Amino acid sequence: MTVHNVAFEWTETNREWMIENPIRIVLYVVVALVLRFVLHRAIDRATRRPATGESSSRKPALLRHLRERAPSATRSAAVAERRAQRARTIGSVLKSTVSIILLVWVVLSVLAVLGVNIAPFIASAGIVGLAIGFGAQNLVRDFVSGVFMLLEDQYGVGDFVDLGEASGEVESVGLRVTTVRDVDGTLWYVRNGEIVRVGNMSQEYAVARVDLPVALSADLDQAQEVALEAAKEVVGRKPVSDDVLGEPEMLGVQEVSPHQVTLRMTVKTKPNTQWSTQRRLRSAILLAFDEHGVALPLPLGRLIGANGQGE
Repeated sequence: MTVHNVAFEWTETNREWMIENPIRIVLYVVVALVLRFVLHRAIDRATRRPATGESSSRKPALLRHLRERAPSATRSAAVAERRAQRARTIGSVLKSTVSIILLVWVVLSVLAVLGVNIAPFIASAGIVGLAIGFGAQNLVRDFVSGVFMLLEDQYGVGDFVDLGEASGEVESVGLRVTTVRDVDGTLWYVRNGEIVRVGNMSQEYAVARVDLPVALSADLDQAQEVALEAAKEVVGRKPVSDDVLGEPEMLGVQEVSPHQVTLRMTVKTKPNTQWSTQRRLRSAILLAFDEHGVALPLPLGRLIGANGQGE
């Protein structure tokens, strides 16, 4: 037998390992890379809004059918950035999921080509995944809660929220942790899985609620009329007029105590402007009460009568 014949027979015998299997492995890897590239491009297109032209104000395609809580009257660049952040975060999750699925598929396919029995690997992976999921259930809960929070647009960066233990302005929103800075400047790190309820004071509109204490002996009709006229004058001037969405409404007597009567007034405002509107209204109404002789409960009445100021 010649050397040529021996080499030919050896090649025929091992052709599956030398030619066919490597080609199959390369094809699986190429297919996975192509699918990953195509799917990532599709996700990027769905989660990014056009950068130029009139269409730049449009929502990312992924969010067009999701709940949008910001009305057209209050939409701004901040709202657009919040929407873009939601889309980017959701897109990141989708791309990571695609990459993991394709990686697992390639590994299992290569093992099958090499003749390895993948059934034990699948069973072991299921057991390991169950153990990891049980051990990291808090992490999984945080992650799932973060995904649903983004999909439902419960809050975003710049919103003032009450998360139970922490309340303040949202500084960052992640899939696992939300950071909130309170009025004292403390930065709170809140795990998404621990958030039981969310009170958002920055969605759609807000209400400036002003409680006005007057003396028991005061003329309530006069007090309500003076307060309403002062409030209308304030909301008719800038900068308050840019923040309000309606006329002041006097609701009347809210509470009666042995020392005073409390009147309540409300004004519908843009999100995050209710507190500044409340302060301006209180100052103007207290000055108007002093000018028109509306009696205030002691010691507040003595204080204002002594210095002639509404502060």
